[in-house]
Amino acid sequence: MANLRDLFGARSIAVVGASKTPGKVGYSVLKNLVESGYSGRIVPVNPKESEILGHKAYPSLTAAAADGPVESAIIVIPAKAVVPVVEEAGKNGVRYCTIITAGFKEIGGEGKIREQELVRVARQYGVRLVGPNCLGIVDTHVPMNGCFAAVAPARGSIAFISQSGAFGAAILDWALESNIGFSKFVSLGNKADLNEVDFIEDASEDPNTKVILCYLEDIHDGERFLKVAAAASARKPVLILKAGRSEAGTKAASSHTGALAGNDRAYDLAFKQTGTIRVESMEEAFDLATAFAAQPLPKGRNVALVTNAGGPGIIATDAIEKMGLKMAPLADTTKQHLREQLTPEANVNNPVDVVGDAPPERYAAALEAVQADPNVDEILVLVTPQAQTNPPGVTDVILEAHRRRPDQPLLVSMVGGPAVGQAMKRLQEQGIPAFTFPERAVASFAGMAQYAEYQQQAGELVDFESLPVDRARVEEIFAAVRADGRSTLLGVEAAQAAAAYGITVAPSGLAHSAQEAAQLAEEFGFPVVLKIASPKILHKTDVGGVRLKLDTAAKVQAAYEEIMRNCAPYLGENDHYGVEVQKMMPAGRELIIGMARDNVFGPMLMFGLGGIYVNLFGDVSFRLVKALRTSDVAAMIRETKAYTLLKGFRGETPADLPAIEQMLLRVAKLVHDFPEIKEMDINPLFAYEKGKGAVALDVKIALTPVVVAEHPAPEQVAAANVAGSVTQA
Repeated sequence: MANLRDLFGARSIAVVGASKTPGKVGYSVLKNLVESGYSGRIVPVNPKESEILGHKAYPSLTAAAADGPVESAIIVIPAKAVVPVVEEAGKNGVRYCTIITAGFKEIGGEGKIREQELVRVARQYGVRLVGPNCLGIVDTHVPMNGCFAAVAPARGSIAFISQSGAFGAAILDWALESNIGFSKFVSLGNKADLNEVDFIEDASEDPNTKVILCYLEDIHDGERFLKVAAAASARKPVLILKAGRSEAGTKAASSHTGALAGNDRAYDLAFKQTGTIRVESMEEAFDLATAFAAQPLPKGRNVALVTNAGGPGIIATDAIEKMGLKMAPLADTTKQHLREQLTPEANVNNPVDVVGDAPPERYAAALEAVQADPNVDEILVLVTPQAQTNPPGVTDVILEAHRRRPDQPLLVSMVGGPAVGQAMKRLQEQGIPAFTFPERAVASFAGMAQYAEYQQQAGELVDFESLPVDRARVEEIFAAVRADGRSTLLGVEAAQAAAAYGITVAPSGLAHSAQEAAQLAEEFGFPVVLKIASPKILHKTDVGGVRLKLDTAAKVQAAYEEIMRNCAPYLGENDHYGVEVQKMMPAGRELIIGMARDNVFGPMLMFGLGGIYVNLFGDVSFRLVKALRTSDVAAMIRETKAYTLLKGFRGETPADLPAIEQMLLRVAKLVHDFPEIKEMDINPLFAYEKGKGAVALDVKIALTPVVVAEHPAPEQVAAANVAGSVTQA
């Protein structure tokens, strides 16, 4: 990763396309940079001007560099001129270019080609790029404002990374009114070079940043994201609003796993497995970000609620239960103390109702009592402006309570308008998040508890290298399949690949005649199953391609001939692989283990209830293999309803859970080692009683077809760079 401290803290910044004309982007960027208090060298570049906003202007970067080093450049010129300027920047030692100009990949066609050339030139000279088509970047602690937003963000401790420039600008404007400050602001634009992973990593190492908040529409480098996000969330909270949950873009999948995966599940898994918190709205995002920035992490999920109104107290209590938190069971000593300090009408159970006429002193007594209770992890104070309510006085009490116990999270909900407005603002300024409605406060507590639990429970990544396997055998099988012009393995081939990785499979073989089928059956032992072997026939039973419980050689031979007759209309001219003979195994609990490969994050491992009902019930759990931790394998099993059966339901003998976990690990290792595996299913997997293992009956593996990458011809690149002017950002 580039040292982005040198991007935000560059000692000299050029604005290429700087302008004297208010309303132009080049004017706004330069004005923001000057007014931010940036103390480094500011270099306006405009061949028509000698001075702009009090700073000497230069006709080119080359001329500017002749007077001293230029470390970073912000580019706001027409798109057709950007690539030559980046090349000039590289030749003059400029390390970073923030390209605000639009007219690149986002417009398609020549813009896409232009962006490819932009990246090529930047890499040639070692220049790192922000954008193009972005709003710019800000670091309030340098300070440095290199964007063209209409308002400058206030200084704070939240790093905000936005893929949408327009959305980012709107949030900056809203944040000022909401008294929210930022440590950094980054508009990603097209992410031609530096992307969200780079800036998350940078923010995680920034001492001025307490919380990392992202608005993202996609993630480019999924595998690197998993590593960086996990490392970042180990240091500080990472919150992501990921737009686009729709299933509309999901393509049809041939395996059960692929059909059940969904196009957004991988993002959910990526966030869950890295300790990143996925938020559903910007309101939730900033509620949680401000809570993280201002309050300590909770030690548990037990909430004490102090309120002066019954109705809102009930609403808050419902929200606490709904969001997975718990109403703290107050100790008897706490309740006795409350009885002594509060009026007879007060409720001393949780929620603690200090009654509508409560003066600040009554709130103080209640808060002191619940803060001292060992069963209380966090406190929510609820205030409604009734006739006797004194919001400023209650605010004093809340601030004193926070000073008394700064290690205990405390949030406030003041339900009202002007009557409580000033009190809420004062609380927020003093580091206590205050919300109009209690549900928002409860949601913040829930997010904080989720993050705290991840910090406590996250295990080590699975060490795949420690699992002994026969990788060469799988390579040999896959090579033979490719040589045969196929991407789907036959059942026997898939079983052999699985066995090479330590997955227990039912004995099987391929027969090309009725006699050979009978010989294999004799070798494996009766009874056996016969299945047509054809990559073109996915649902073998539907076409009469399966025969079960064959217990004599004569039955096997007859079944072979019958299967071949039934399937003849569905087989191609060269599609005569024969019939698979498989030993019938004793019945066990039917499970499924599978894998579908996500385009961004790689293989997704699946476990669940198997057999013919897998798609009907959908009782499955998933994990991303690239972020698989030692605790995940057992957790995958526990998350399903199948676990109730496996651990022994109504007196049944428990299943061999360690054997099932080993199967999951072995499948994960196989798909981890072979990125060409597109989909894989083991269905059914028979799980036997504790100590008797598990066996894979039907193994399906599909490989990814080889795709040849396309590159633009040199003449296309040249044409794009001499094309007409494109509108600036």
